[in-house]
Amino acid sequence: MKRLLLPISLLYSFVLFLRHKLYDWKILKSKSYNIPNICVGNLNLGGTGKTPHIEYLIRLLSDKYDTAVLSRGYGRKTQGYLLANDTHTHNDIGDEPLQYFTKFNNIKVAVDESRCEGMDRLLQENKPPQVVLLDDAYQHRKIKPGLNILLTDYYSLYSDDHLVPAGNLRDIKKAAQRAEIIVVTKSPNVITPYYRKDVENKLKPLPHQKVFYSYIEYLDFQPLSKISHEMDIKEAKTVLLLCGIANTYSLEDHIKRKYNTISKIKFNDHHNFTEKDIDMIIDKYNSTIGKNKVIVTTEKDAMRLINTSFINKFDDIPVFTIPIKIKFHKEEGTSFDDEILKYINDNIQ
Repeated sequence: MKRLLLPISLLYSFVLFLRHKLYDWKILKSKSYNIPNICVGNLNLGGTGKTPHIEYLIRLLSDKYDTAVLSRGYGRKTQGYLLANDTHTHNDIGDEPLQYFTKFNNIKVAVDESRCEGMDRLLQENKPPQVVLLDDAYQHRKIKPGLNILLTDYYSLYSDDHLVPAGNLRDIKKAAQRAEIIVVTKSPNVITPYYRKDVENKLKPLPHQKVFYSYIEYLDFQPLSKISHEMDIKEAKTVLLLCGIANTYSLEDHIKRKYNTISKIKFNDHHNFTEKDIDMIIDKYNSTIGKNKVIVTTEKDAMRLINTSFINKFDDIPVFTIPIKIKFHKEEGTSFDDEILKYINDNIQ
């Protein structure tokens, strides 16, 4: 079936190639900014781990610089520029921006479908940021980031994929050449030089591009529902995994290694939960056979769950979130940090 879609992908690639050339030839204009701004993006439709990598950069930078995150706010029901505050829900700013705002109290989080207008408004705030992280802005050529970080999944490299609809790429592979840093995400916790060489032979990085490898560290479950605060998660034996994210394979693998039984309810990425969904989840939980049952969901899904008017239906069901962090292999973390800090120190006003 995908082979039949290749002609459409080829036509789309021509359109994207022409669009990029118009920017390269300066017929279409890109706007630069005189403060450090770092884009974190990918060529895929999703699932490469942008959110935890943005959080990694927040942890690295926010204690040293006034830091802001600018996102489109995918899935929100508002338009234009919004600076996140305590009254906002995922419907106002999107689930990922809400997650940043909820977890980090020392940063600004703004959303705007126009990255340039969002940057302009951020810089007009009473206390403008010193550094801006551009969440998922790699395809937005109207803004020219100071530093581009391109993410690609170890198990689904952009070099092995095709443009939609035949594949999962939303941009041409040649666009990868704009990145200064390529991060191969979700790699094994231990990766040999042989596999590194194999990956880099496929990616073919340019001389100016540095390649790093990151992996996911799963942290302790955190209680979400009322009754989960009263339960020792170590007693759990059976897990119902609830997720609405692009790729779940690494999360499933992690949970399967820790628990006897696992079943899954999968929704589309950024799914807005309805009361009918909650009732279905509860029915699935009640019908799941096993001892000491719990529901486990992601932090991003939790942002959409906790802001529903029917979250109290989960009061008597143990629901937990599983936070994650990004780690780099061995000394690579220090080298990656050094690259980021050098760029900022060279460009900060």
